[in-house]
Amino acid sequence: MNDVTTSSPPTGPDVDIVLPCLDEAEALPWVLARIPAGWRALVVDNGSTDGSAEIARAHGATVVREEQRGFGAACHAGLLAATADVVCFCDCDASLDPRLLVPFVQEVRSGGADLVLGRRRPQGRGSWPAHARAGNLALSLLLRRRTGLALRDLGPLRAARRESLLTLGLTDRRSGYPLQMVVRAADEGWRVTEHDVPYLPRSGASKVTGTWRGTWHAVRDMSRVLREAAPAQREGTAPGGTR
Repeated sequence: MNDVTTSSPPTGPDVDIVLPCLDEAEALPWVLARIPAGWRALVVDNGSTDGSAEIARAHGATVVREEQRGFGAACHAGLLAATADVVCFCDCDASLDPRLLVPFVQEVRSGGADLVLGRRRPQGRGSWPAHARAGNLALSLLLRRRTGLALRDLGPLRAARRESLLTLGLTDRRSGYPLQMVVRAADEGWRVTEHDVPYLPRSGASKVTGTWRGTWHAVRDMSRVLREAAPAQREGTAPGGTR
């Protein structure tokens, strides 16, 4: 269940950008100051206790409250709250600049791709811990084998059309959500592209891959997604995406 405190203009936003948030008070001002003009920031508060929701509102964001804990739960709550034709996703920890999404949106709108992803390129020491990078590398290899897509990262920076995303029937509410999105998009024949983006040292400690234990849980969640059946074997999932 989620609650939405909206601040969108009457005509609706050009683009909705979903920002899953758990105790990101320090990073929010930097992130929200970089939201492109005309876009709406949907900060999904996933149980913060540091005043993140209040800071987000003070900086003009729309706050969505998602009580179910989990990265996927927060991302999906943001997708459901979105109303724009194109929806973007970005981490809320100041490791990625939301302005990098502008060409991603242009590529989706021009028909060049159905789903555009950012391949993280670390900038400076500490931007991507060794254990998190190792887990990502292993999962990327498994993803290429599973889907045939030439992807090298499972990064959170991405853009796609809202209605198409909803047809994917995404069910993972933990760390596997980003991977499930890519797997199901590939199964539906979507055109998926990937572009290099600078990856900065995050603000604060990661809630997902900041420790070996967190990375292990993320890899476990994502490995489960990779084992899920192909579309013909799944029940209740509508066909999705433009071809």
